Amino acid sequence: MPAKDTAIELLILVTPSFNLAATTAFIDPFRAANYLDGATRFKWTLASTAGGPCVASNGIVVETGKLSDIQTDSFAIVVMSASWTPETGKTPQLLAALRKWARGGSIIGGLDTGAMILADAGLLKGARATVHYEHIDAFKELHEDIDVSEDIFVHDETRFTCSGGIASADIALHLIRASAGDALANAAARYIFHPSLRPAGTSQNPAGGEPLGSHVPFTIRQAITAMEQHLENALSIPDIAAKVKISHRQLNRLFLRYVGKSPAIYYRDIRLDRARGLVTQTDMPMSEITIACGFASQVHFSRAYRERFGLSPRTDRVDGRIPFEFRAWPMHRKTDGNA
Repeated sequence: MPAKDTAIELLILVTPSFNLAATTAFIDPFRAANYLDGATRFKWTLASTAGGPCVASNGIVVETGKLSDIQTDSFAIVVMSASWTPETGKTPQLLAALRKWARGGSIIGGLDTGAMILADAGLLKGARATVHYEHIDAFKELHEDIDVSEDIFVHDETRFTCSGGIASADIALHLIRASAGDALANAAARYIFHPSLRPAGTSQNPAGGEPLGSHVPFTIRQAITAMEQHLENALSIPDIAAKVKISHRQLNRLFLRYVGKSPAIYYRDIRLDRARGLVTQTDMPMSEITIACGFASQVHFSRAYRERFGLSPRTDRVDGRIPFEFRAWPMHRKTDGNA
């Protein structure tokens, strides 16, 4: 049993508008492990570039240490936790510190969009990595040298990335398992009511029932899968109906009943949601985004974008980079004066 002075040291670096839930979900299994083992097996430090109060994406303020005060210290595990607009928290000092810890042998990890900062530091070249599904398209566009995965987490010996949310607890439990064994990892999982430790390879969007138990027909799931696989080269709705072997009329009826909108509108909306990620999270030209999201012309794209989100793509490129707590996703602003 490790003594206090031999505890495994973790550093959790956060940026403004970081995801508090993902960060605490990562930390809490280590807290539980210490409590259940009756020893300080793990210690952690929370820090940011500026230090002091740091506002999370939900508006809660946490106190952090200053990067310059700890950047010469050694840590077994260094975790970069970010969320909306990770580029605003990326500084030369932060990137240099991450590279230094990596060279020193630290295990380096990223929660949510923390992987984007690790990628900018050059720590994921040629590697497999993941981010929250909302940011996957942007991650692929920004870093073509990375094998972007849609799994909840990706882990090798010295790097891990995690989609965030409650998946942060999964990767933390895997780290506890690797350093302290199955018994303590299982006990910590039970203690925090994490009913099942999900393995590597678990998809962020698995097939099957919805989280609340509601179920949509398999035919609709097939149709949605076809849409998601053809965001750039958009299919016609009759073609999609033919793929799932029902009539166009029946497909419309099923979508209206179970999804609440027609298949044409649903298909347009998921292409626009992808476009919004590329507009607000990358510097891709609007002409390229238009093509990447399956729109025939930039005029058509801009009109549809304004109709769904209440502002033009060019305006959203600026306004869309404000902290996440002040926006909604998708930000569907009604134009009838009742918003």
